[in-house]
Amino acid sequence: MKKTEPAPKKPLPPQATIRRLSVYLRYLNGLDGDGVKVISSHDLARRLALNPAQVRKDLAYFGEFGKRGVGYSVKKLRDHIVKILGLQKMRKVAIIGAGGRLGTALALYTGFEKRNFKVCALFDKDPAVIGNEVDGVGRILSIEELPRTVKETGIEILVLTIPAAAIKEVHDIIMLSGVRAILNFAPYKMLSTEDVAVHNVDLTTELEALSYLLSLRESGLTSLENNLPADNE
Repeated sequence: MKKTEPAPKKPLPPQATIRRLSVYLRYLNGLDGDGVKVISSHDLARRLALNPAQVRKDLAYFGEFGKRGVGYSVKKLRDHIVKILGLQKMRKVAIIGAGGRLGTALALYTGFEKRNFKVCALFDKDPAVIGNEVDGVGRILSIEELPRTVKETGIEILVLTIPAAAIKEVHDIIMLSGVRAILNFAPYKMLSTEDVAVHNVDLTTELEALSYLLSLRESGLTSLENNLPADNE
C-alpha cells in the first residue's frame, strides 16, 4: 500500500501581520459601531496609511474573506479576526512589578477588558508594596505566590514591568509557574520555550522607529511611508 505523504504545513504569518490584524480589528470595531456594512481593501488601507496589497496579503494568510469588486463585510471580517486572534474568550492576565509606576498604570487601565483581557492578579518582590491594595484588582501578592495563584485562577499571560536584574532573580519561578505567555517590558530579552511564548517589548526600539518616521516627514518624504517594505516579513 502506497504511503501517503503528510500535507505540507502552511507557513505561519509574520509577527508584523499579526500586529496589523490588531490594527484592522480596532478600526473595524469603529466602522461597525458607525453602521458601515462593507469596506474595500483600498479604503481600509488608505484610512490606516497602508498599501492595499499589504492588506490583502495579510488577510490571505487566513483565507478568503471578501468579494472582488465588492469588498469585505465589516462585521464578518471583524468576527474572523477576533477568532484568528483567539479573542472569543476572556484571557486572564497577571502583572509582575505591580508596585512600580508602569505596573500600577497597567493595573489601573480599564481598557483591557473591552478587548477580552482581564487583569486578575498583581505581584511584586518588594516588601514595601506587597499587601498594598490596587483599586479594581486587589492586593499585591509576593512573587512567591505566583505558581499557586496561576494554578488556582487559570492565569495565562504574565506582564513583566520589572528591571532586568529582577528578571534574572525570578526567571525560574516565572517560567515554571504554569503561565502560557509573557509580555516583557524589561530591557532584558527573554526567550520563548515549547511551553511559554514570550514577546519582548523594547521601548527604545519603538521610539527609534518613530524617530525614523519623523525624519521622513522632516525631509518631505512622507509619501514613502506607504512604500516601505513589510517587516520581513
